[in-house]
Amino acid sequence: MDVRDDFEGNGTITTWFGDDCAIDINFTNPFQEDINTSSTVLRYEDTGGQFANVRFDVPSNFDMASQQVFSIKIYVPSSGISGAQPNQVSLKLQDGNLAQPWITQSEIIKTIQLDQWQTVTFDFANDTYLNLDAGSPPPTQRTDFNRVVIQVNGENNNDRVLAYLDDIDYYAATNNDPIYDNLVWSDEFETPGALDASKWFQQTQIPQGGSWYNGEIQHYTNRIDNSFVENGVLKIVAKRETFTDQGVTKDFTSARLNSKFTFTYGKVEVRAKLPRGIGTWPAIWMLGKNINEAGAYWQTQGFGTTTWPACGEIDIMEHWGDNQNFVQSAIHSPSSFGNTVNKGGQTITTVSDQFHLYTLVWTPEKMTFSVDGVVHYVYEPPVRDQNTWPFDADQYLLFNVAILPNIEGSFTESALEIDYVRVYQEQVLSNPNQNLSATLAVYPNPAGDTLNIQLPVLTQEKIEVALFNIAGVKVKTEILSTNDTFLSVNIQDLPTGHYTLKYSMEGKQYTFKVLKN
Repeated sequence: MDVRDDFEGNGTITTWFGDDCAIDINFTNPFQEDINTSSTVLRYEDTGGQFANVRFDVPSNFDMASQQVFSIKIYVPSSGISGAQPNQVSLKLQDGNLAQPWITQSEIIKTIQLDQWQTVTFDFANDTYLNLDAGSPPPTQRTDFNRVVIQVNGENNNDRVLAYLDDIDYYAATNNDPIYDNLVWSDEFETPGALDASKWFQQTQIPQGGSWYNGEIQHYTNRIDNSFVENGVLKIVAKRETFTDQGVTKDFTSARLNSKFTFTYGKVEVRAKLPRGIGTWPAIWMLGKNINEAGAYWQTQGFGTTTWPACGEIDIMEHWGDNQNFVQSAIHSPSSFGNTVNKGGQTITTVSDQFHLYTLVWTPEKMTFSVDGVVHYVYEPPVRDQNTWPFDADQYLLFNVAILPNIEGSFTESALEIDYVRVYQEQVLSNPNQNLSATLAVYPNPAGDTLNIQLPVLTQEKIEVALFNIAGVKVKTEILSTNDTFLSVNIQDLPTGHYTLKYSMEGKQYTFKVLKN
């Protein structure tokens, strides 16, 4: 079923209604920025109603077995709320034909950030949901929902809330995105002292002209003073100090690390705490292995054949000290670079006080950037060519802290701290119905209600076979008994989607990707 609304005349929803609140479905977007530059949005104002919400009905009931995900963009300005309610948005599914539609509702609640656009998804197949009636079946088994209720900052209160909504959409939980769950490279930074030289190169060569790009005023060094491991954490320390290198004297030092690992497509996770100070510019980013930048590691290895930005640049995280707590992700390619239009970010109030998880998921079609699981930017160009998508070749990781000319006079030193970096890619998985003679056969694939697992030989050990959903949650476990070679697993109760099957035998772990129709 096609259920969507962008509030610019391209939607299918015609029944918007506000309970205990005022709504305007043709309101000029007051915050045309970041991930939402559209001109028109829905304005939602809870003026103190105890059960305020905005809702719509659909002409036929939702098919929750085939479509389970609702997504919205939302912006809540901090100036538009009162009271001490948690900053959240909930989406409730109800039967609008009941006299009291809420009595059998199912609800998902998500935390939101103030003063920024964000995309929030409600996945009734995989997210934690609340059934008001504990006896109700799981949402994906329901056929009676025909109403969507959106509520900001909870109910049973008389606090005020102003919010803006946009790009309502309803779609299937399944997609064709790869499942990146196989750890292929990492550094946990457990050995104190110098960096692991098998994994990292400390880039120090100044570009021609004696200055780094973008007006940066630091020297990058390979000294342990500027990059080292301590208490299980990598520290890249920017310092105020007079330092001469390559015949040039500068007043600041820092470090710029290149990974000696490259890859194409996958998931990058970096758990980091950022430095602070006006004029600091820490970054977690990637460049094409083929960049011809003098002194970069892969250029020194003979791979430097392509200029920037044709090599492609992926900025997973950038933070400027004069805009404390705002983190940004960006894409630089021949189609847009420098002050690129391809960017998005979010405000995290504790970026320099606590560790946060910065994630990139890079597929052949798109890149998704998030912090602590909250997505703030998706780069998915409608046309992928060398102008927009030089991202079908290997890239390497870079960590650095730059110093800009506006560095505050009181700055002495501050560090980018990284707890770990991990890169995941797809498992080496079986093709549909492939029989791996050395391990086992998994069939049919795609599967219906039953998944068959067969070993080629008898085993003298019990084997636990586990299925995990796309969120990594174990959803089913079966035991293949000693001296048995065949196991039939009933998966009728599992929602349609991609799953990962894992089992261990004779000290080795095997993994397969399975599609449930």
